[in-house]
Amino acid sequence: MSENLVYLDNAASTRVDDRVIEAMKPYLVDTYAVATSDFAYSLGIDAKEGLEQAREDIAKQMNISPQEFIFTSGGTESSNLALKGVAEAQKENGNHIIISKIEDFPVLKSAEALEKKGFEVTKLDVDDKGSVDIEQLKNEVRDDTILTSIQHANQEIGTVQDIETISEICQDENVIFHTDATHTFTRIPLNFGNLPIDLATISSHTIHGPKGIGGLYIKEGTPIQKRMDGGFQENNLRAGVENIPGAVGFAKATELVTQDENERLKDMRDALIESVLSDISATTLNGPRQDRTPQNANITFHYVEGESITLHLDMRGFAVSTGSACFSKSLEASHVILGMGGDHERAHGSVRFSFGRFNGMEDVEKIVESISEVVEDLREISPLGEEE
Repeated sequence: MSENLVYLDNAASTRVDDRVIEAMKPYLVDTYAVATSDFAYSLGIDAKEGLEQAREDIAKQMNISPQEFIFTSGGTESSNLALKGVAEAQKENGNHIIISKIEDFPVLKSAEALEKKGFEVTKLDVDDKGSVDIEQLKNEVRDDTILTSIQHANQEIGTVQDIETISEICQDENVIFHTDATHTFTRIPLNFGNLPIDLATISSHTIHGPKGIGGLYIKEGTPIQKRMDGGFQENNLRAGVENIPGAVGFAKATELVTQDENERLKDMRDALIESVLSDISATTLNGPRQDRTPQNANITFHYVEGESITLHLDMRGFAVSTGSACFSKSLEASHVILGMGGDHERAHGSVRFSFGRFNGMEDVEKIVESISEVVEDLREISPLGEEE
C-alpha cells in the first residue's frame, strides 16, 4: 500500500495499532496452547489466564461483570447470536421483534431470517436525521413482543440514538433490549452496567484492534440459546477454540482509546463538514450536525454518483466509501438514506468519510481540496446536470 494513501474509511476497518500487535505476539509464538483448566499443563493455564484477563479488562471498560461477556468472531456473530438466540429462547412467550429501518446488516438480516421462521418483525421509522421514532416504539410494543434491537449509532451516517430512553421503555414493558455498539464502544460513553441494556454487540476492528474478534455482553439472567454446537467454551454459548491472541489484542485496543483521541477525531470531522458544506455547492450532510459519532461525516454530493467520486479519489490516493449500489454488492441503494426519507439520487451520491488514530488535520485539508476538484470535474460531464 502506498505510504501516501490517506485512509478515511475507518468505520469499515482500522489499521491495527503496533502496541496491539506487540500485546498479541506472545500468544501467537509462546503461549500458543488452547485455554485449559487449572489441572492441565502450564502452557494451557497461561493461555487461559491471558484470555480471562482480556475478558476482565473489556468488562471493566463496559462496567459489567466478566461473566456477562463472551468473545465472538466479531460484530456479525454477536448480533446474530443476540437476536436468534433470544428469539429461540423466548418463542414460547411471543414472536414479535422490533428493530429500526436503518440497522446494520447483521441485525437487519437476522431479523429477516427470523421472519422466515414465523417471527413477526416491526421496523421503526426514523426522522430525516436518522433518529428512531420514540413514540412509535412505545406504540408498537405488544404483549407478545420479546425483543427490541436498536443500534447505538448508525454505521453509515453516524447518528447516535437515545439508548437511555429506548432501554428504559423496554425495561418498563418487560422487553429484552439489544444494542449494536460496534461504532460507539470506547468512542461515546455508555455505561452498560447501569442501564437496562440486556445485550450489546462490540467489535475490535473499528478501534485499531485485530479483525476476527468481537464480543457480546449478555446481562445475567437474560434468556438466550446457544447457536453454534460443539464444545463448552464461552459459558457454553459459543463453541470453538478461543481466539486468545485476538482477545488480548481487543483488550489492548480498548485500553488505548482516550478521550483526547476522540476529541481529535471530532475536530477533524467538524472541519471536514464545515469545509465541504461551505466550499462545495449542492451538498447535504446526512445525519445530524452534532449528535453523531466523533469519527463520521457522511455527505451527499448532488448530481454525481458516489462511486464515481470514490474511484476518482482513489486515483488521487484517498480511501473513502459510498452507499452506492455498485459498492455494496447489492442492486439497491443505501437502505439507511432511503430509510430516513432520502431519494435514490441522494443515496447514490453519498460518500462516507471516517477518521481514525492515524489521521491528522492535514488529511482533512488534502481531501477537501481534492474532492472539490473531483466533484467539479464530474458535474461538468454529469448527465444529471446541476440546477441553476
